[in-house]
Parts: sequence; structure tokens; C-alpha cells
Amino acid sequence: MIKPSPNPPVPESEENTGTPHRPCPIFTIRPGINSETLLVHAYETLASANVMATELSSILTGPTCNLVLGIQQMIVLAQLSVNGVLDHLDPPQ
Repeated sequence: MIKPSPNPPVPESEENTGTPHRPCPIFTIRPGINSETLLVHAYETLASANVMATELSSILTGPTCNLVLGIQQMIVLAQLSVNGVLDHLDPPQ
């Protein structure tokens, strides 16, 4: 199939300049933090995102509400995954 229009030009920031991409150092994780601490913070961040998505879904209706509920479901699945890893690191007594 023939494409009706050419690809848009690549913005200068995305062009291959020959230097590797380095993330902005404003938000970094201190070296030496253990995995359990990082997973706990990830779980808490997902819990906050879950609350925000749930609140937003109560305001919206129709397809937009369904979209937010789909996002909320993905957040819950990620929480379950992180919680499973935490359980493997520190099994319940």
C-alpha cells in the first residue's frame, strides 16, 4: 500500500547526534539503595496513582471514564506484581 504523505521531519532533539541519551539528573536514585526500598516506593507511587485514577473516573462518564478505569486496572496489576516481588524478598510469617 502506498502511503499518501511523507513522514514528518524529525525534531532536532530526536536526531542522532552521535552522543548517547542521558536522562536529566534532577531526579536520580541515590546509589546503594536496596531493592526492597525501591520496590516499596514503587508500590506507594502506584497506590497514589490508583487513588488519582479512581477519583478521576468518578468525575468522568462514558468512554473517557472507561479509559481511566482501564488505566486504573493496569496500575492495580502493576501493584500486584510489585507486591509479589516484595513477598518473595520478605516472605510473610
